[in-house]
This record gives sequence, C-alpha cells and structure tokens, in this order.
Amino acid sequence: MTKKAELGKYGEDLACNYLKTKKYRIIERNFRKPWGELDIIALAPDRTLVFIEVKTVQQYGNTGELNPEEQMTFSKMRKFKRTAELYAGERQELFNDKKGWRLDLLALTITDKDFVIKHYENIV
Repeated sequence: MTKKAELGKYGEDLACNYLKTKKYRIIERNFRKPWGELDIIALAPDRTLVFIEVKTVQQYGNTGELNPEEQMTFSKMRKFKRTAELYAGERQELFNDKKGWRLDLLALTITDKDFVIKHYENIV
C-alpha cells in the first residue's frame, strides 16, 4: 500500500469513528464502480442517507499545502454527486423519502500530534 493510500485509509477510519460518535450508522465503505467511488455511506441520526467524501492531508509545520477542502474540485464533486445519485436510485429502501439523501464532506488535517476534522453538510 502506498503512503497516500495508507493516509487515505487512516483518514477514513478516523472519519468513521467521528461519525459513530455523532450517532451515524455506517452502511458501507469504499463503494466502487467504474464511474466513481463513495468513501462512506451512512444513515444520519434523523434517518437521512448521507454520502460522505473524506479528504485527508498530513501537515508538518507551515508547509503551505492545500487544505483538504481545496482538494474537492468541481470534477470530483460532479463525479461524487453522480455516483451518489446512482446508488440512491438503486437503494431507495435505505432512506426515508421525506428525509432523502445528502452529500457531506469530512476534511481531515493530520499533524504530528493531533488531527482536526471539519464536517461540511449538504455540500451540493
């Protein structure tokens, strides 16, 4: 596994733990199809189906690297949304029609000693 892949998996593990503390129920991780991938699929406490994109960066000091949020480009957002639409269309039994579904972003910044998670709900 490459360092980038290890960092991504570590970030997704932290994200799942964070979501569980917020009473989300994880349904699936790393759903992959030829047209896209969904990092985490979860049910929010209010029964909304949530598709979560996880962006993780590791920072050492003030390196001037991109923030994790800045890694979510327009083309990545479009692919994320399309993959979520296809998943939701095939799995309507997973969510309440009144609540529907949404797209969230979890942005993780990992430092030598700690990490910070920013949760952005309904990003599209």
